[in-house]
Amino acid sequence: MTKNVIWTTLFAAAAGILQSTLLSPLAIHFYAKPDIALDILVFSAYVNGVMTGQLSGFFSGLLLDFLSNAPLGLNMFVRTVIGALSGLLNGAFFLDRIALPVFLCAGATLLKAGLLFTLNFLFAGAVPAYSLNSPVLWVELAMNSLLAPLIFLLLNMFNDLVSKIR
Repeated sequence: MTKNVIWTTLFAAAAGILQSTLLSPLAIHFYAKPDIALDILVFSAYVNGVMTGQLSGFFSGLLLDFLSNAPLGLNMFVRTVIGALSGLLNGAFFLDRIALPVFLCAGATLLKAGLLFTLNFLFAGAVPAYSLNSPVLWVELAMNSLLAPLIFLLLNMFNDLVSKIR
């Protein structure tokens, strides 16, 4: 389990760096950029279960907190919850190549938006949240969902690093 958490965290950190550097021009053209680190977390949590999902979410969220200008602990909390809930689905569905990754990552993106909205409400606007009127959430949802099968396929190539040996 430790190896899975470490590799998932490293892949998510690399994705976070990729998102903040190379994919930032996408935010100008499409109003949003894909959250590849979230897709990596969902894959690892779904394949490995709750404990690996929440630990991977915690550590990858901590690293992403240092890369972003969000309050310290925001990504850590959101990704821990998403990792734990994605891990609960371990073994519940057959991991097909297209439909399940799309639904899992779309659900994780909507859950992230819901958690951020709730935290924004609880902390009187101190936490950045999505606006339902702007296209940012919907474009990010589409990008995360469309990239999910490709990311799951790529992570299957590193199956011995990010998933339990069966």
